Amino acid sequence: MSQLISPLAERLLNALPQTQCTRCGYPDCEGYAQAIADGQALINQCPPGGAEGIRRLAAITGTDELPLNPANGTEGPRSVAWIDEAWCIGCTLCIKACPVDCIVGGNRRMHTVIESECTGCELCIPACPVDCIALENVTGQHTGWAAWSLQDADSARERYELTMARRKRTGDAHAVALEKKAEHKLANLPELVKGATGPELDRKRSVIEAALARAREKRQAAD
Repeated sequence: MSQLISPLAERLLNALPQTQCTRCGYPDCEGYAQAIADGQALINQCPPGGAEGIRRLAAITGTDELPLNPANGTEGPRSVAWIDEAWCIGCTLCIKACPVDCIVGGNRRMHTVIESECTGCELCIPACPVDCIALENVTGQHTGWAAWSLQDADSARERYELTMARRKRTGDAHAVALEKKAEHKLANLPELVKGATGPELDRKRSVIEAALARAREKRQAAD
């Protein structure tokens, strides 16, 4: 169980489909679960879970079932992303947008989606600058939990947590490197300013100090 959420939120999280689509209005399923537990969100904001998902959340919270809020979307079949490789420019933006790391490809090389691991979150679609990603219905008329399973949800949650952990490690390392670089420049300012004095020296010092502050802020945000 996560150490950052309450026991009730953990139960609610286990009842969510783990698509990490953000359609509920929160950054991930865990955020939505905690918001419900805190009384800050209703149980009808998860389109991938659909009516069955609302029923499960209602049973856990002891509240009445509600119709799915149309502001969050509609219940529908499960879809997976498909990339038209002929149009893909290899920008990697879809890879960065994917919460479960199911897109394979490198910089300036065409990408492809691992269909069995795609949750249909749709986050890669607006990220694509050349509009080469489409959705394909893979469950026919089956919607919500009828198009998904507990095994699918568990697998998606595991991949999401691994993806976020890896990105945090990468982000931490990058932030630390930026901070050290700024600190080095500030410590060696006389050598770097090439004889600048007065207002010009102050301006350059301010630029480096601002860069150092941003780097520290990024590192602290990642902690």
